[in-house]
Amino acid sequence: EVQLVESGGGLVQAGGSLRLSCAASGFTFRDYTIGWFRQAPGKEREAIACVDNSDGSAYYYADFLKGRFTIASDNAKNTVYLQIDNLEPEDTAVYYCAADRVMVLPLFEWAPRSWGQGTQVTVSS
Repeated sequence: EVQLVESGGGLVQAGGSLRLSCAASGFTFRDYTIGWFRQAPGKEREAIACVDNSDGSAYYYADFLKGRFTIASDNAKNTVYLQIDNLEPEDTAVYYCAADRVMVLPLFEWAPRSWGQGTQVTVSS
């Protein structure tokens, strides 16, 4: 059974940084694409970034990002990270980790079948 557990969310001031973690288990890590999504209050869920571990850890980012997000994969720990720098109040959302054996581009069309419970990120101004 695929399990994804997010951590690292919290309340931060604008301009700060956070590193979110997604601990994966129950599947062969190197065979999957694992990514991060977020959903802000009253908005649709949007894809942020993903790493295709089946393709030598190829990284993909959503077009709307301004370079403040960095995804990284640690195969030894079966963990994927999302570093968010220079946080803005608009980044306030629940951040979800997701995984699937199948990867689709462009990123906004990717519909992974396994999801974590999410971690809340709140940015104060």
